[in-house]
Amino acid sequence: MTENTHRGGLVSIGELSRITGVPVRTLRFYCDNGVLQSRRSGGGHRLFDPLTTVDQVLLVRRLRMLGLSLSAIIEVLTGTLTTADAIAAERAALDTELGLLSWRRASLRAVEEAPPAERARRLELLASVHDRHRAHDTLVTFWRTLLAPIPPALFDGFVTMNIPHLPDDPTPQHIVAFAELTTHIADPACTAAMSRQLWRTNPTRIHDKLALVTGVAEACAAVDSLGTQPHTGPELDRFIDAHATARRDRDTPRLRYRLLDDAPDNDPRIHRYWKLTTEITGTTTAGAALDWLYRALAQWADDVHPR
Repeated sequence: MTENTHRGGLVSIGELSRITGVPVRTLRFYCDNGVLQSRRSGGGHRLFDPLTTVDQVLLVRRLRMLGLSLSAIIEVLTGTLTTADAIAAERAALDTELGLLSWRRASLRAVEEAPPAERARRLELLASVHDRHRAHDTLVTFWRTLLAPIPPALFDGFVTMNIPHLPDDPTPQHIVAFAELTTHIADPACTAAMSRQLWRTNPTRIHDKLALVTGVAEACAAVDSLGTQPHTGPELDRFIDAHATARRDRDTPRLRYRLLDDAPDNDPRIHRYWKLTTEITGTTTAGAALDWLYRALAQWADDVHPR
């Protein structure tokens, strides 16, 4: 050590390097980037207080080995951020990065595994949803617009059951289904069919859209036996009552027949949309429940006298 080092109880950068095992060039880098604070000797050499700096250097080295940025480490050293919070933030960032990598890997496999004649189309399809969060937001916006003025709590429940989030480690099949799903709603014909499935005929006669959406949601929730043949009963009655109430009408055969007229439930675009959703979520969707109710209504019409 130099005389100046001994006099103040301080250590030189070389001595600090020997104590901590961190190379001198790395210590200089930390100093130059504001991670470590030093004093200057009369000759301009860096000097450090070993009582505080040794522990700081060891902490910096350990945090750097975990991948934390210098800016985060400075916040830890200055007390702006706790070590636990800094590590939690780094872990959350890593989770996001891993999610993006999993999406990318599955997308690459989806193109790779496609038959040669379909690869160009598959590549175009997947390129349209390279940002999965934006694609998910597109689905949410689509349904928020279609279901307005649905209450937030009811809409949140609909999102949970019917708008898929991809698994943390998606398969190529999941990626393709999700991509097709988001491109599906860009088709105006599909949007129109989905709207007709919800509002049925003569939407201008609906005086209370909120009551209709709420009532239809309750009817769908009541359909808990989708494995059974659709049949008349309280589920269908609740569905008809929702439409009757929203139209300031009564549950009559005339209204039931009107709800069957020009019904789009058999539209292949609707079936494809809900099939893709089910492939990703693995759960019963509102679309499956609506299809059950439509077929129950059709069964009712077959059981009564012709119009």
